[in-house]
Amino acid sequence: MKNFSPDQVSVRSAHFIGGEYIETQPDLFEVLRPSDGHAYAGLPVADADMVNRAVENALHAWKTSCWATQPPRDRARILRRWADLIDADVDTLAAMEAVGSTRPLRDARTWDVPFTAEGIRFFAECADKHGGDVAATGSDQLGMVISEPYGVIGAIAPWNFPLVMASWKVGPALAAGNAVVLKPSEMTPFTALRLAELAIAAGMPAGIFNVIQGNGQVTGDSLCRHPGISKVTFTGSTRTGAAIMRACAETGTKPVTLELGGKSPQIVFADAPDLANAARVIARAISGNAGQVCNAGSRLIVQRSIAERIVGDISTFFSTLKAGHTWACDTTLSPIISNTQADRIESIVGRSVQAGAQVVSGGQRASVAGNGAYYLPTILTGLCDGMDALTQEIFGPVLTVQVFDDESEALALADHPDYGLAAGLYTADLGRAMRLARGLEAGNVWINRYGRSADFVIPTGGYKRSGIGKDLGMQAFEASRRSKSVLIDLTK
Repeated sequence: MKNFSPDQVSVRSAHFIGGEYIETQPDLFEVLRPSDGHAYAGLPVADADMVNRAVENALHAWKTSCWATQPPRDRARILRRWADLIDADVDTLAAMEAVGSTRPLRDARTWDVPFTAEGIRFFAECADKHGGDVAATGSDQLGMVISEPYGVIGAIAPWNFPLVMASWKVGPALAAGNAVVLKPSEMTPFTALRLAELAIAAGMPAGIFNVIQGNGQVTGDSLCRHPGISKVTFTGSTRTGAAIMRACAETGTKPVTLELGGKSPQIVFADAPDLANAARVIARAISGNAGQVCNAGSRLIVQRSIAERIVGDISTFFSTLKAGHTWACDTTLSPIISNTQADRIESIVGRSVQAGAQVVSGGQRASVAGNGAYYLPTILTGLCDGMDALTQEIFGPVLTVQVFDDESEALALADHPDYGLAAGLYTADLGRAMRLARGLEAGNVWINRYGRSADFVIPTGGYKRSGIGKDLGMQAFEASRRSKSVLIDLTK
């Protein structure tokens, strides 16, 4: 693996509908490289007519192809071939992802692309691992609950992990026998097109997986409101998730799966089995992808007796990170997605400092050639209840620090009035671990680690305003199907 010039990477400014690229004019958006702020492509915006074209094409393909009705193992074979093609295309996909997103080349090659392929394989294996139920009825009746695909699912993916999040949306939906219309973020739109192209090469019927480009206000809203969409799945901000729920409710009360914002705590007790390792895990959980992760561990809640040591170790780790262009192999700190987002991070940190918080490390932008935005990993102490840095999802590499003396105080500090996506807990006391795992209002609790496993089997999703439903696991597959009750009279 070596550095490359971003100008070597070419992209298609188009939609992908019915197995073909659809190029329209004019392009309404400039797509910027996050690393240097350079406008490297234009992007069309699918209006209501283009959205209708994509949905109608998907619905026709779903009804006329054998995708939903073929033996599930046959559908799984196509998905596995698709995963193999994704793996084989790692050079192209990783370069596209590095140029167009905040994902450094090394991470894109070793994690994003392989993780995307393996996720498709996981859901492929779910295709024939489900069934219905036979109900307990009288002997003169036969009652059944049958599982069926929805039809066409509308999927909206975020910008922070474009490939991976697209696979989370489309993998279970396609494995469950649905067709999909995917809208990637307008800031990171192009690797989704490559995924769709590879799906056709793997043998997926044309029209089963479609990609439309555009923004949320026009394209996303039209997709959610289309009567041909039977369900919507979305990952992104809590505010956008509420708008999607509203659009779906106003046009047919279709179901939604929403993975939304977070303000996740990491609780460290003095008896944690390896404090040095805990500090490294905590540091990575807020600096990875420059903190632009929905479940970023952004609130450190640490026992008073070890607070100085843990904060010092985290600060030392932060000092080793190198901000740089995503197409450079030695980059270990990602750019912020846009200058607008960097301004927001600066503003939240600044307001908290004015209110009395202290900056232990970071607290300012990093200098990198070009017009990209970079923000140094930041530690804030001395925070008071209600400070913006404690309450708002910053979506940047900013770690707040609070100290506690006992278990009940730690649990109280961990509770957030709005968010409940994830939580980390570090302790050698099994009883304490289980008490807090039950007491934490979070959809994901990680003990002596922070982050999901690499095997896809454990579902992920949030409590409170952090979302509805689950991604990953068998639950994500089952959420892509609906049930039908059948009752047969055996006496006739």
